[in-house]
Amino acid sequence: MSLIEQATKRLEELSRAGVAVPWAQTGLTAPTSKARVAQETGANGVHRGVADDAQPPASPEGVHVLPGAARRLAPLEPAPTIEIDLEALQRGGFLTPDAKRSVLAEEMRHVKRALLRNMTQPPQPTEISPALILVTSAVPGEGKTFSAINLALSLAVEIDTSVVLVDADFLRPNVLDRLGVRREARGLLDALADPDLDPAQLVLATNLPKLSILPTGTAHPRAAELLSSTGMDRLLLALTEAHPGRVVIFDAPPLLVTAAGAALAARMGQVLMVVEAGRTSRHLVAQAFAAVEHCPIVLAVLNKTSGGGIGGYGYGDYYG
Repeated sequence: MSLIEQATKRLEELSRAGVAVPWAQTGLTAPTSKARVAQETGANGVHRGVADDAQPPASPEGVHVLPGAARRLAPLEPAPTIEIDLEALQRGGFLTPDAKRSVLAEEMRHVKRALLRNMTQPPQPTEISPALILVTSAVPGEGKTFSAINLALSLAVEIDTSVVLVDADFLRPNVLDRLGVRREARGLLDALADPDLDPAQLVLATNLPKLSILPTGTAHPRAAELLSSTGMDRLLLALTEAHPGRVVIFDAPPLLVTAAGAALAARMGQVLMVVEAGRTSRHLVAQAFAAVEHCPIVLAVLNKTSGGGIGGYGYGDYYG
């Protein structure tokens, strides 16, 4: 076989493999026979015939791709950086990076140390990552969003930890408002409703280098079903893969208001249950704990205790 015949044979093989061959530039003649059929194996392992001279489909950018190639997520512009109003945070009683030593800061250190300690335990093969943390309560008004934001701010100052705070409370999404941010942004619900969106590209960087925010996003009539869907697994993977040291905190709906909170908890490695002291009845607290009894680790935080400083936290561990 001559060199020309060898080259022609090699180019035919490339053409059958789906590579666009510039025959005109090679000085060789492209094969015209439609009888010869190349076998292509798709992503599902099923062979199907493809004519030698069939052109592979073009992507929107004009780049040829193999027939049956895996669908890629639609590209987005990088999410903008949002400016957290640190003065507004301080006025609202939240932690701030430059704040002086306070009772609230010390109490949140106790809470985050318990969470971080659980992250150092050797993982089991089927164990959900303890870096996925759900913050919730039995009923509205117990301070779960206040606790979630302070926990995120406290964890963000750790040397080896970065934080994504996800506003998953579709009933009352107010994480951005509490942070002093006034903007509409795509977020969690958009990523769950449209599988072509890359959730990682919807995460908003902030002026606090190790803290990012994933807003609730566009209101959706089936928000509860979206939070309970298998799309949440895809989103969790997108937020955590290739990010060692990242903690993802979900501010979730109250457990006794919608079943979405419990469905989210089932995908979390740790649950932080916020209970308002002197207000939430034992009966409601028991119901809330029953809703997350399938979760591996549940930490209870007693909020607004008398004499406890700004936050008035007390905490304890409950292992289900």
